[in-house]
Amino acid sequence: MADTTLDATDHEILALLREDARRTLSDIASRVTLSTAAVKRRIDRLQEVGVILGYTVRVDHAKLGWGVEAFIELRFLGTSGVEDIIQTTTRMPEAQAVFTIAGDPDALVWLRVRDMAHLQRTIDEIRRSHRVTSTKTLIALDSWERGRR
Repeated sequence: MADTTLDATDHEILALLREDARRTLSDIASRVTLSTAAVKRRIDRLQEVGVILGYTVRVDHAKLGWGVEAFIELRFLGTSGVEDIIQTTTRMPEAQAVFTIAGDPDALVWLRVRDMAHLQRTIDEIRRSHRVTSTKTLIALDSWERGRR
């Protein structure tokens, strides 16, 4: 396995890429006071060792009609395995992420829906699972994410 030791410059490069993954190598180089070639070598190494997993597009989901975000705490039957927990919601297009967690509850599901009626239908669908024993829904009013404008 390749070395994953990161120095302060690597962290600075990562922060710049998290802020804007389309940032040019020359822009990054000028900000971290390295040559463009040196920045490219560092980014290539970060990809090679698996620190950088890929690049993506951030979408304004509200403009696409899916502006409501919610989190649902799920509790499952004691006989449910982690795979059962994950499979309960990952087939749903509304599910953005599923986190299995220690303690109570068993999982936290991040949902994105069009409106409150859509949220209700989604919650009802989750509750119909014979593995889910209870739910608690939290609706996000606003959000902040590290490294994002």
